[in-house]
Amino acid sequence: MKIALAQINCTVGDLTGNAAKIAQAARDARAAGAGILLTPELALSGYPPEDLLLRDDFYAQVSAALNSLLEEACGITLVVGHPLKQDGYRYNAASVLRDGKIEAVYHKQQLPNDTVFDEERYFTAGTHSCVFEQDNVRFGINICADVWEAGTASHAAQAGAEVLLVLNASPFHLNKQAERYEVVRERIAESGLPVVYCNLLGGQDELIFDGGAFAMNANGELTHQFPAFTEAVYLVEMAGVSPVAGEQAATLGIEASAYAALTLGVRDYIGKNGFPGVLLGLSGGIDSALTLAVAVDALGAERVHAVMMPSEFTADISLIDARAMADSLGVRYSELPIKPVFEAFQGALADEFRQSPFDLAEENIQARVRGTLLMALSNKFGKLVLTTGNKSEMAVGYATLYGDMAGGFAVLRDVPKTLVYRLSNYRNTLGAVIPQRVIERAPSAELRADQTDQDSLPSYDILDAIIERYVEHDQSATDIIAAGYNEVEVRRVLRMIDRSEYKRRQAAVGVRITPRGFGKDRRYPITSAFKSV
Repeated sequence: MKIALAQINCTVGDLTGNAAKIAQAARDARAAGAGILLTPELALSGYPPEDLLLRDDFYAQVSAALNSLLEEACGITLVVGHPLKQDGYRYNAASVLRDGKIEAVYHKQQLPNDTVFDEERYFTAGTHSCVFEQDNVRFGINICADVWEAGTASHAAQAGAEVLLVLNASPFHLNKQAERYEVVRERIAESGLPVVYCNLLGGQDELIFDGGAFAMNANGELTHQFPAFTEAVYLVEMAGVSPVAGEQAATLGIEASAYAALTLGVRDYIGKNGFPGVLLGLSGGIDSALTLAVAVDALGAERVHAVMMPSEFTADISLIDARAMADSLGVRYSELPIKPVFEAFQGALADEFRQSPFDLAEENIQARVRGTLLMALSNKFGKLVLTTGNKSEMAVGYATLYGDMAGGFAVLRDVPKTLVYRLSNYRNTLGAVIPQRVIERAPSAELRADQTDQDSLPSYDILDAIIERYVEHDQSATDIIAAGYNEVEVRRVLRMIDRSEYKRRQAAVGVRITPRGFGKDRRYPITSAFKSV
């Protein structure tokens, strides 16, 4: 017997489109001789539907879409993930469709309510296992978090299951696949059941789902590993209750998986929201260079417009490198000098700024001139502005509201500066597009003479380590200092992080690639007197 895994890219709320994807997967699986098609968690609605789950008309459309799949459940059994409202309760469900009818329904039992998950807000936890038979093998169903906690897999075994089918919408972050292996092996050791694991694919706002479907036998040995970031229907052949060893796709390294996630995030955000393309400010610096490379790889050069906006402080090499990169990638390229506009602002403010030295105000005016020009182009031609700031900058507020933060999607929002360098070097191994000088020169906002980032910030190696400990691991100032970091620097960085919450709340949504980004999974008050000690 063969089990087909539908590693498909679903769109939240597109019930008709998602049903069509599942139907096509069912036809492909049936043609390949599969007896079962397993879909991802909430595949029919897309994940996460968030407050759509509070609407009765949403469930009416889900029900209609599910019923449309019944005609595909002939000659193959479909296990379809979908939200369900029944007797006044809402469930994260999976239905078994066979012979043109819904034969059984499973309700997810473990409802995650941490990091990016809010399932207790929406769903009622199920209480019963679901087991169905196919070709003399009894299959149990779990949904995502059911295998991240002890108990639910064992209950399926106690109910008679011999193989565990797991529907997942497990978001990507760096090294996530290794975590999945670990928890699935724990459930196998607990339940004695082999596991077939199907994960969602695609970008949904800040979340990335990387696919990476796999299967393990009852010894916890990996029998199948299918490619991440690839939409396809994959097959697991069974010998009785055990998966027969099959495809073993290579596991992507840190840089390759992060770059694939960023590319997928841009492609799906732009595509699923119907934007004709993107534009961005190309400064000659490394952040905008990496953002441009990701945009081109995601969308194609013809949908990307790079705009260089030099000021009186822009180095000649910045112009040279920006032109070279735009030329190598074949994107539309424009140069809009901002000095005349900046001088107009200075003239308008001359009386107010009289006898005040050039300082942060003038620096931010230049950034806001650039933001205004980009937004004007966006309004005129409909392309979405990509912001280019990285996680290190967003953490400490080294960004200008309504300036370089102006835009609709923040590609590097969750990418620390040190990883920006690694990803830029990685991209050049695929084809040299980022000038080496851009990677090697000292980073600078170029908003005043002889400016570098390290005028205001610690070295990025130190800064990123402090940010990771404080933001991703919730370490206190005392913990970080005890780990060997300078007390003055630690306390200064933590103050900057805390004081910049109001900026991050106004920042564009962006791709999440770390275990805790500045988004759904970190919800700190803007007004707060708390200080870490």
